[in-house]
Parts: sequence; C-alpha cells; structure tokens
Amino acid sequence: MSVNTAPDGTTNVAAVASDNSGINVRDRQDVTLTPGDQGSSPADREITQKIRKILVSGPSDYSVTAKNIKIITVNGKVTLRGPVKTDAEKSGIVSLAKTIAGEGNVDDQLEVKANP
Repeated sequence: MSVNTAPDGTTNVAAVASDNSGINVRDRQDVTLTPGDQGSSPADREITQKIRKILVSGPSDYSVTAKNIKIITVNGKVTLRGPVKTDAEKSGIVSLAKTIAGEGNVDDQLEVKANP
C-alpha cells in the first residue's frame, strides 16, 4: 500500500501489488517442485509430516514465516522451499530435515529474507 499526501492536504491511498512474477513463472515451468508434487506414498507423507510436526510444535525457535515453508517429499528426497528470517532458522530447518530424511536426501532451497 502506498500513501501520498497532496499539497492541498488530501491523502491518496493506492494499493501496490507485490511482484511475485518471477517466482510464479518459475513455478509454472515445472523446473521447481511445488506442494502439488508431494509424493503419495505412505513413506513420503510420513517424512513430510514428521518434519512439519517438529517444525511447528517444537520450541519457538522459528518464526511464523519459517514454520510456513514448503516441505515436499518425493521418493524419500525432501525439498525445502520458501523464505526464512535468519541463517539460524535456515540451518536449523535443514538440520531437522536431514535428521529425519537422511543426510543426502535434502534439497535446500530456503531463502533468508530480512523482511519476508
């Protein structure tokens, strides 16, 4: 939202759309996994559920933003996508995923953003 005050004292408020165009184009081109690609095997669902459960119900070490990352498991390989607020959140989530899925089974695509 953008607020401008005119010389006569009136205020104009204009909605400013966020620009996710680059991310949206990337996601439509099937080069990046999206939640719709989640594996349907019981093992894949269990891995995703375990990571999510610990992430959201564990100690408040993670911001709400970090707790809402995308966790996609296909054939035992976990992809983590989305914004987190700090490097510590990123490394903690990646470590958690590696503990559950195995060291070589995590694709870290998390992005540290100061104000996501």
